[in-house]
Amino acid sequence: SVLLLRAGLALLAWPVYLLSFLGIWEPFCRKVFFPFFLEKISGVHEKKSKKHKQELFRNLPDFRGPSGQLRLLEIGTGSGSNFQFYPTGCRVTCTDINPNFQEGLSRNMKKHQHLHYEPFLVAAGEDLRQVPSGSVDAVVCTLVLCSVHSVSSTLREVLRVLRPGGAFYFLEHVAAEHSSWTYFWQQVCYPTWKLVFAGCCLTRELWKNLEEAKFSELKIQHISVAIPWMPIEPHIVGYGVK
Repeated sequence: SVLLLRAGLALLAWPVYLLSFLGIWEPFCRKVFFPFFLEKISGVHEKKSKKHKQELFRNLPDFRGPSGQLRLLEIGTGSGSNFQFYPTGCRVTCTDINPNFQEGLSRNMKKHQHLHYEPFLVAAGEDLRQVPSGSVDAVVCTLVLCSVHSVSSTLREVLRVLRPGGAFYFLEHVAAEHSSWTYFWQQVCYPTWKLVFAGCCLTRELWKNLEEAKFSELKIQHISVAIPWMPIEPHIVGYGVK
């Protein structure tokens, strides 16, 4: 039944599959569709997840470095929806593999002038070579680990750039319980969803990757962030200390 429903969904999305076959969809998605879609859906997700983010980032000031300033790196910044949760005076380095979020990002930077911004870096989570080892106090990653090519490589880079005692903050959608209807629909939507939404994977069990990473302390909470008609309700939220 999963395969039949996958085929039916692929049939409905055949124009996208055709554009992908012709090599047109990926550049169009990266430059136009995904930045537009993400900015729209992030508003809905922000309303649903705001209380979780407020609680998550509450202890960010505790990880200030010896200088008294908090140096923060965000992976997959997008349009900067997390800026409102960062403490005043925080020095933020924004990174994203997709440079086409700059318009929305600039608007949010002007809106949140309580922060200091370093130059924007075009970089994948798996390759942060532009960031020196042990140079940041905190790394933030929200709704990004679903689409990186390698979760384990990204977490290794996170640990590399963090100073000892620094923290990695995350909020990510994950696979549902295997016996649930949500997981059934995640399996059905998986191939088409991944194609349409720039490599986003619905069935990653990211808590396992985090548990396998070498954090000295790890706090993970499973939560629900329900968005109508979207198979991404199960989430994890928390932080790990290097």
